[in-house]
Amino acid sequence: MDVVSAKAKYDFKRRLEDIQMNDGRATELISLYIPPTRQISDVVAYLRNEYSQSSNIKSKSTRKNVMAAIESLMNRLKSYKKPPPNGLAMFVGHVAKGADQTKMYQQVIEPPFKVNTFMYRCDSSFHLEPLESMLVEEECYGLIVIDRAEATLGMLRGKRIEPIKNVQSRVPSKHGRGGQSQRRFERLIEIAAHDFFKKIGDLVTESFLDEKHLKGILVGGPGATKIFFIEKDYIHHELKKKIIDTFDTGYTDEYGLKELVEKASSALTKLDLMREKRLIQRLMNEIKKDRGGLSVYGEDLVRKAMALGAVDTVLVSEGLRMVRRTFHCPKCGEKEEKTMRSMPESDGPEVSCLKCNAAMELRDEKDLVDEFAELADETGTKIELISNDSSEGEMLLKAFGGLAGLLRFKVNN
Repeated sequence: MDVVSAKAKYDFKRRLEDIQMNDGRATELISLYIPPTRQISDVVAYLRNEYSQSSNIKSKSTRKNVMAAIESLMNRLKSYKKPPPNGLAMFVGHVAKGADQTKMYQQVIEPPFKVNTFMYRCDSSFHLEPLESMLVEEECYGLIVIDRAEATLGMLRGKRIEPIKNVQSRVPSKHGRGGQSQRRFERLIEIAAHDFFKKIGDLVTESFLDEKHLKGILVGGPGATKIFFIEKDYIHHELKKKIIDTFDTGYTDEYGLKELVEKASSALTKLDLMREKRLIQRLMNEIKKDRGGLSVYGEDLVRKAMALGAVDTVLVSEGLRMVRRTFHCPKCGEKEEKTMRSMPESDGPEVSCLKCNAAMELRDEKDLVDEFAELADETGTKIELISNDSSEGEMLLKAFGGLAGLLRFKVNN
């Protein structure tokens, strides 16, 4: 995924998180999904009917809030001659503010993918399932690790390894008998192995054949068993065509799935997971060098290095939930910028002026990821958004504060 689309996906995800944080006191939050094929006039007519029906709501406050939300929707739709190419998702209603207070909330989204069906819901929370499904990684890879003792199936979706099933075999181990007994036991072992491989083949078909976004299959395991499993046609012929390669792994359990993905990195160089692993590994290699090598981490040091034009690539965690706030002192005119945890202004701590100790006013607020994206653009720095779905991404967030830089040249810290 390129930087632009990664940033757009991050922004979309953050907007959904913002909507999800809101709840209503009653069934008075309206979620409206409009597909691109639906006429705006038809939607307005539908809303007028709902407005008429809502006059029958028994609770006076709920009736008032629902009718106000529908009026707001109809007013917003006046600015559209037709739905955008991917349709519209609209969320309007009085959300709980605390102390038995509510406030009108409105959010309109033009989704990244098409809205397929018309939907109107009035509930105590907003319905986000159709939009959340758009965040699911579509491309996936089947994972198989196998030997004669056990096999494990899994799926690699984006950056997530999802185990499907682990199966222990009942294939007998080697024995010390000789003569006819030896041949008879060998036949029994081969029959047990055949039954085990057939069972795994059936599970592979059940797990992967109907997966329409399956891009390929990776097979791993110790020794030659994995090759035998493929060549003896235990795998469905359509799935066999999707096998990318086989890889030697020391394990055939869930850890073996992780080992398989690591070993297959050369075959999956375009996957975000591998790109993130390489970037974090490069960062770690630089940190281990004398005086930190060509690396820097932590917001203040990264910000300073970017201002000097020293950062080639800035690594920013998608898990950051911080904002950059600008405060102004109404008494002495002092200005101050602070990085703070993302929360509504009313819930944030009061900031006092360092010069005169007066309470400062909030003048501007920007998501920290957005700010560093702008800084990167201004300083000619490449930006990589690192998800926290992988262990490497989690390490960037927890160990390095979610911000690190790979340098063009060393700077004095």
